[in-house]
Amino acid sequence: MIERSEMDEILQLRGVSMVYGQVRALSGVDLSIGRGEWLAVMGPSGSGKTTLMNIIGCLASPTHGSVILDGQDLSRIGPRELTAIRRDKIGLVFQQFHLVSHLTAVENVMMAQYYHSLADEGEAMAALRGVGLAERARHLPKQLSGGEQQRVCIARALINHPRLILADEPTGNLDEANEKIVLDILGRRHAAGDAIIVVTHDAEVAERAERIIVLEHGRIAQPRHHHHHRLPRKRRHSRLDFEGGEDGSKDENHHPHHHIPSGRYHSPHDFKGGEDGPKDDPTRLDEPPEPDAAAS
Repeated sequence: MIERSEMDEILQLRGVSMVYGQVRALSGVDLSIGRGEWLAVMGPSGSGKTTLMNIIGCLASPTHGSVILDGQDLSRIGPRELTAIRRDKIGLVFQQFHLVSHLTAVENVMMAQYYHSLADEGEAMAALRGVGLAERARHLPKQLSGGEQQRVCIARALINHPRLILADEPTGNLDEANEKIVLDILGRRHAAGDAIIVVTHDAEVAERAERIIVLEHGRIAQPRHHHHHRLPRKRRHSRLDFEGGEDGSKDENHHPHHHIPSGRYHSPHDFKGGEDGPKDDPTRLDEPPEPDAAAS
């Protein structure tokens, strides 16, 4: 196996631990992510996924260990510098969208430009065109479907050309058709060379990644590669499940009220460390940061 050099890695976590009081959310996590790699993070609720994403997304600093993003050791810089790195190098995609309700789709994208450098409507329109929403650019979030709102969120995340795309359950609130649209957009960005990290409970979403890690009790369990492992696919019901097969027969063990249990979806405060975590998240575009928080 060819070893990947540090120059080929966009992100390195070395011995990262996070302790909240008596709770150890992460314990000695070592993780490297290559430039252009697509990584899926899975695990049950309480396994440390949210804490890991907070740290990678520069929303929290670990209690112990080091985080190196694009060659820069984040453990050696302060909150203002972390804000600048998050703004310049990371594209955040949230399950709950966090669009500003009184701004149109294109204005929401332009707001991300404003906190980065200068707002450019032409570039913002091009970003929306890239996610298939040019004709919906002047609509407010309430006039958009859930899938369209998520695509605005992706356009906003990509507008400043981040080195790393970090997505928390990006398809968690979407139907099957919009899930495919969103995953195809991420797939194109991956093909263009972007590094992507997706937290998901959905095995089908995880299968899009090149590599899967599973967190258990704050530690990384055995990693999975698709040429060795294939996750069980989530079964979707069809009309035939309830009306019988094509020959009219029915499964006597099936009950129409049976369903596949869904995983826990994150609430907006999950990305901020929980109810007891930090509240001053300058990436929350529905609550614009104080002027000094956006300064580079």
